[in-house]
Amino acid sequence: MDMQVKQPKLGIKERYSLLTRDLGWEPSYQAKEKIFPYTHYEGIKIHDWDKWEDPFRLTMDAYWKYQAEKERKFYAIIDAHAQNNGHLNITDGRYLTAIKLFLQAISPGEYAAHKGFARIGREFEGVGTQVACQMQSLDEIRHAQTQIHAMSNYNKFYNGFHSFADARDRIWYTSVPRSFFDDAMSGGPFEFITAIGFAFEYVLTNLLFVPFMSGAAYNGDMATVTFGFSAQSDEARHMTLGLECIKFMLEQDPDNLPIVQKWLDKWFWRGMRMLTLVGAMMDYMLPKRVMSWKEAWQVYGVENGGALFNDLARYGVRVPKGWDVANEAAEHVSHQLMLGLYQWCFGTSFHAWIPSEEDMAWLSEKYPDTFDRYYRPRWDHIRKMAEAGTPYQNLGLAQLCNTCQLPAVFTEPGDPTTHCHREVEFEGETYHFCSDGCRDIFLEEPQKYVQSWLPMPQLFAEPNFGDVGKWMEWVGLKPGVDNGDYHGSQDEASFEAWKKHQSATA
Repeated sequence: MDMQVKQPKLGIKERYSLLTRDLGWEPSYQAKEKIFPYTHYEGIKIHDWDKWEDPFRLTMDAYWKYQAEKERKFYAIIDAHAQNNGHLNITDGRYLTAIKLFLQAISPGEYAAHKGFARIGREFEGVGTQVACQMQSLDEIRHAQTQIHAMSNYNKFYNGFHSFADARDRIWYTSVPRSFFDDAMSGGPFEFITAIGFAFEYVLTNLLFVPFMSGAAYNGDMATVTFGFSAQSDEARHMTLGLECIKFMLEQDPDNLPIVQKWLDKWFWRGMRMLTLVGAMMDYMLPKRVMSWKEAWQVYGVENGGALFNDLARYGVRVPKGWDVANEAAEHVSHQLMLGLYQWCFGTSFHAWIPSEEDMAWLSEKYPDTFDRYYRPRWDHIRKMAEAGTPYQNLGLAQLCNTCQLPAVFTEPGDPTTHCHREVEFEGETYHFCSDGCRDIFLEEPQKYVQSWLPMPQLFAEPNFGDVGKWMEWVGLKPGVDNGDYHGSQDEASFEAWKKHQSATA
């Protein structure tokens, strides 16, 4: 009788190898260059795909188990939030401006990242990268779904949530994140994973998610806090994947260094410009604030980012071009952009307002060297205009940067009193930029950026032909309901009435 021999239990490394890398195969009747053409045309040289290190070694069965558990917890809390009138627990109706901006600008970016990682998972040659990209693709679509589900309850009670998908495609300020992700998705697989997996996930994601989720908690929005916590373990994997890809490229061949450095320069600047929207949210849109944009930039940008680039210096990587300019701009960009959002708030899907004296006292404390000198006088002037019955609205079209697509409202480095504007002529046309960084990105690939879809010219294109009313309908805006000043709005009246009724019944 044969003796039964108990097989030794496999470790996580062996199980991961069997369930992922051993599923790959060597092609027999097609050359790898034909199967994976996109791993070559960017100029990146990879000599050994097996050198790719899988930081988490998460098998697919374990992945589904973890995610299913998070789903059960997430939807239980979301259901409780809705049933217990969680929309009344927020500190102030103004807080919803931040939520609307996130839903219109960031959640569609999660879906774009899902599509991008699904694509490069097919384009990468190595099995390890294929599996990692597949998992991140699934993560990203889940993040988009949970964010939309978490915020959907507010759509029952407040304005501005109803057409977020149209806003993503058509409103001028949402073209900022959309152009970021479209730019990344139109690159090759190595540039895409540098843009999203490294520049956005590793360097910049903490500047978005940590202050945003903390702000949600401070302002009583448990639905948003819940989807933030649900995504956090995924974000840890994403950050590690981005860093691993950078190191993998740099270790494979010294010729990869200048290509990687060029991408780091480009995507650092693009990411920094995009997160200006987050700066305006942190400094102006939260009734109860966590920290200023300058403080967040110091912690998550200067300190964490600086430590990261010090670590990468052994590969020959330097800090991205524009690093010092970005550090200086942290004093100014949130104020400059919010002044722009206020003057064009008739063309947004959210409300804006003039900061109160309490708000400006906080801003003065957080920006002692700049706010009182450069920005308080502007808000004071705008308040006087509103009190005189002539609220400030700029009915002219915003000059958009042809690269980052933000309104060109920023100032020269070292001189916050001088407007920064750059021009480039290319093939007989003039293109406009908000900074040297955006101009330089354009000059590197002008044929790409001359095709940029700029939302302002769409006011004059079919089907609008210069009719503001038709443009409003086209982008899904209800004038005076979804937009304009928060004070006197339907959202303010509804929130105040509900809070009074809640206090009376309590």
